[in-house]
Amino acid sequence: MTQPTELSTIIQEIVYNGETLAIIIPSEFDEPGIHFFTPDSFSQQLAYMKHPTGKSIMPHVHNQVRREVFYTQEVLVLKKGKLRVDFFNDNQEYLESRILKAGDVILLIKGGHGFEVLEAVEMIEVKQGPYVGDGDKTRFPSIDNNQIKITE
Repeated sequence: MTQPTELSTIIQEIVYNGETLAIIIPSEFDEPGIHFFTPDSFSQQLAYMKHPTGKSIMPHVHNQVRREVFYTQEVLVLKKGKLRVDFFNDNQEYLESRILKAGDVILLIKGGHGFEVLEAVEMIEVKQGPYVGDGDKTRFPSIDNNQIKITE
């Protein structure tokens, strides 16, 4: 299911039926410049930036633009620990799992996902708002540990 991007073979995409479910940027990713990993059409944009000392970024403001968002996409930044991410399709069928470690970043785009903390984690979550409580997500049972398929 993993398909390398044109940019780097270290970036991982979780793809099911031709649709990207998630993008993982491992902590080892280290390329100069600005690299966007998402197409312009995604409601959450994800980029990596590495600039030398003295680089200037022009001051700017973001214009008010009306956007219509149908699904919540979220970014997790692992500061510490180890986290297993379980991926499901839209029908709540288990697909595969990945292990994230400190410094890794994941954009969860589509489908379902669940988590198992393997080593105590600290992470940052960024997603669209406003949050609508119980109407924002549908919870479903996880899978048994003996069904876990970890993809490297």
